[in-house]
Amino acid sequence: MKSKSLKATFSLHDATLKALDAAVRGGAAPSKNAFVEEALRLHLREIERQRRRARWQQAARDPLMRKDLDEVERDFAHADAETARRIG
Repeated sequence: MKSKSLKATFSLHDATLKALDAAVRGGAAPSKNAFVEEALRLHLREIERQRRRARWQQAARDPLMRKDLDEVERDFAHADAETARRIG
């Protein structure tokens, strides 16, 4: 299902707006709206990626998480070695 578009108003620096106009004229997107929406989606995706990375880094310092991961690695060592032999 396609989501509903809502109107939003933003102020942009003159140079940014000129660059946006040039990018759209050059075929970077079918419209300024499409360009801005895609740019925002990409940036928001990157912000989320950075947040996940920070959470994983924090988890890597957690002794209980490390213990858990070590146990999983130990439990699957035989299966991993068997798979590696089949691949190699």
